[in-house]
Amino acid sequence: MIARTWHGWTTPDNADAYQRLLETEVLPGIVAMDVPGFLGVDVLRRDEGDEVGFVTIMRFESLEQIERFTGADSEQAYVPDAARALLSRFDQRAQHYEICHQVRI
Repeated sequence: MIARTWHGWTTPDNADAYQRLLETEVLPGIVAMDVPGFLGVDVLRRDEGDEVGFVTIMRFESLEQIERFTGADSEQAYVPDAARALLSRFDQRAQHYEICHQVRI
């Protein structure tokens, strides 16, 4: 299994709007793509003083499945225009990690 991680930052004033956009448009849109091998996503939020950081961790069965989502450049960030309008900065590239161990309780 592969974890695809990505970071974005917004202002405190835009943080709630960005989170709402993720929950109501961006993530449902990704789910609606019905990408084979997509296993889910977690969104992390952290107040960093003058910014609010967001991390997404998407899980896929394999790197090949990620390429079905992204195209040939599997590290290209997926940031829709509506999200770009609320973010002050973001990673242009996603990182991929093999999930080598999980503990679920």
